[in-house]
Amino acid sequence: MNVLIIEDERLAAEQLINLLNKYDKNITVLDVIDSVKNAVQWLKINEKPELVFMDIQLADGLSFEIFEKIQLTSPVIFITAYDQYAIRAFKVNSIDYLLKPLDFDELKIAIDKFKSTKLSSINQDIIDKFKNMLTNNFKNRFVVKVGEHIRPINIEKINYFYSFEKATYINTTENRNYVIDYSLEQAEVLIDPNLFFRINRKYLISFASIIDIISYSNSRLKIKLVNSDDNVIIVSRERVNDFKEWLDK
Repeated sequence: MNVLIIEDERLAAEQLINLLNKYDKNITVLDVIDSVKNAVQWLKINEKPELVFMDIQLADGLSFEIFEKIQLTSPVIFITAYDQYAIRAFKVNSIDYLLKPLDFDELKIAIDKFKSTKLSSINQDIIDKFKNMLTNNFKNRFVVKVGEHIRPINIEKINYFYSFEKATYINTTENRNYVIDYSLEQAEVLIDPNLFFRINRKYLISFASIIDIISYSNSRLKIKLVNSDDNVIIVSRERVNDFKEWLDK
């Protein structure tokens, strides 16, 4: 499990890391960040963590400001010395609200709650995918709007789906980009998984769109896509093995 710690007190961050190691030595702490500004910058350029541990009062303001500046979809466990923010915390995507000094048993309960919630979500995704596989009810086209016109785009004309500024786009073989009325998660379920693969939280790509695959740091892969100027398209670490199997079908 990959986690991000947003905490401006060094000793508190070290204590949390020690307790996480006690809970599960396989937990990877991606980074420890001490401010709203640095947290926003980190979350913009990195793959989203599976879980975020977040203090509320940071070096440059309240951590709630992070949610105002970017779309943070990762579950959050708040850890703070103050109890007056509890109601506000549960208005965002929080799993639990823990008070300092941090207690291992309470931390364990919070992480177990996260795992239970995550498993339920994964099971639902699997059910949705198998329903489509059993009925073979995959979409053959997506409808887009071009000015005042409505145009269907056949699936074989789509290079890849991608997210940009809270919207989902398709890139076509004619190098046109269109907004579609689906999230990337919805599109992934609706199209044939033999034709497209979700390589990370931003891209859902076709086999034909791949120009090059390059070995990258930490056992990850870097992808070069047709019609794309994005030079940092990375296959998520947890998806690398599945991606290799998909390529070899």
